[in-house]
Amino acid sequence: MQQPDTNPVAGAEGVGNLDDEDFPAYSMGRAAEILGVTQAFLRTLDGVRLLTPQRSAGGHRRYSRYQLRIAARVRELIDAGNSLEGACRIVILEDQLAEAHALNATLQHALDEHQSPDSEH
Repeated sequence: MQQPDTNPVAGAEGVGNLDDEDFPAYSMGRAAEILGVTQAFLRTLDGVRLLTPQRSAGGHRRYSRYQLRIAARVRELIDAGNSLEGACRIVILEDQLAEAHALNATLQHALDEHQSPDSEH
């Protein structure tokens, strides 16, 4: 359940995006700086279609926090000796596994509620 917004600047445009991990808040330069990678590395991840950053009105790449985490994981895997292709495949599989675990937990919760003796069915 969401808490009421008590932020004094809650009406300011874009403030609601501060908690959105998919909001494209970071320019390519800032993203590269945060991650300690080159802008070329980020362009490479775009080129292999692992990350598809949104574009600003001027056509500049904009990255979300989620995309920064993906890029950081790829960099970590490459630094550990994996090829770019291997690192990308590992990240994709890790992401798919996390989604499967989340779906499994949701379905298990629904099943538990359905089988509960307190259920009205």
